[in-house]
Amino acid sequence: MNHLIKNKQPLLDKFGHLSEPGYSTKEIFEYNPEMIAASKWRIKEWDYYAILSKDYGFSFTVADLGYLGLISANFFNFKDKTQVNKTKKVFFPFGKFNLPNSIHEGDVVFNKKGFSFKFLNNESERRLIVEVNNFGKRGQNLRVDIKLIKRNDEHMTIATPWEENSKAFYYNQKLNCIPVEGEAYINGERFDFNRDKDFAVLDWGRGVWTYKNTWFWGNASGLVDGKRFGFNIGYGFGDTSKASENMLFYDGKAHKLDLVRFEFNSKDVMDTWYFTSNDKRFELEMTPILDRVDNTNLLVIKNKGHQVFGLFNGQVVLDDGKKLKIENLLGFAETITNHY
Repeated sequence: MNHLIKNKQPLLDKFGHLSEPGYSTKEIFEYNPEMIAASKWRIKEWDYYAILSKDYGFSFTVADLGYLGLISANFFNFKDKTQVNKTKKVFFPFGKFNLPNSIHEGDVVFNKKGFSFKFLNNESERRLIVEVNNFGKRGQNLRVDIKLIKRNDEHMTIATPWEENSKAFYYNQKLNCIPVEGEAYINGERFDFNRDKDFAVLDWGRGVWTYKNTWFWGNASGLVDGKRFGFNIGYGFGDTSKASENMLFYDGKAHKLDLVRFEFNSKDVMDTWYFTSNDKRFELEMTPILDRVDNTNLLVIKNKGHQVFGLFNGQVVLDDGKKLKIENLLGFAETITNHY
């Protein structure tokens, strides 16, 4: 089922259709938004970072959804099981955020009324400089300066069409196991990150989406047997007959999985989650720690779901048959229904 794309090429053909649906372990496509045939109202672009340590973590998003932009900062305290979120909405950005066309180069800068986001990108590192005023309790401020150290790693790249709309596509790259260092401050309290044990994931998405979709996504990064290990799993939307986005990452190399199924209690997402693949190479369960509930209703735009952080345990199998025992690996799994 999984079609590996080997040749570098434009993402879209002259008709605005995906040139070759499938997956790769590197940035194989050349993304040019001028080739999109759909209305600018349907174009969706985002950069999302999640930076996790044992007891706390942050996530930062800059998303241009066409008629709405979302700039968001989240703090997660896994010991106290608390969280803080602040999001700024910008109406009708229509590409004005100038999000990069490549995952490897280009900066993201947003600065407006108490929100300053800088995602700076050079040859050796990504640097996230974030300042948010009145973060959480009134008067508290968030200040972040974190470096994500670049490695020559393989990563997940996927190009997914929709059967019902030939102009719709999902072009996504997930970059796991990025070592991080630096610090963040909330009202003077310091949160440190150490490149030897703390890691980030970058979710880099570009595309044209149909209006209503439900997806399932899981991701984690950490250390297994002293080497960097992570995974990306997901499904639920688009025509995935050419490839799924399921991959393991171990010591910089990607290992392709086929299909992975999520099993969880939809009435209580804090119950144990179970994950299993049709090839029996991914058999994990997650014990939840914290649920980030998303329940946005802006009439045209609706977003309802759960991003559940927890500890993964079980076993995975690499391409060469090597089995890895996974113990208390911090990550997350989510189920989201979007109207946008």
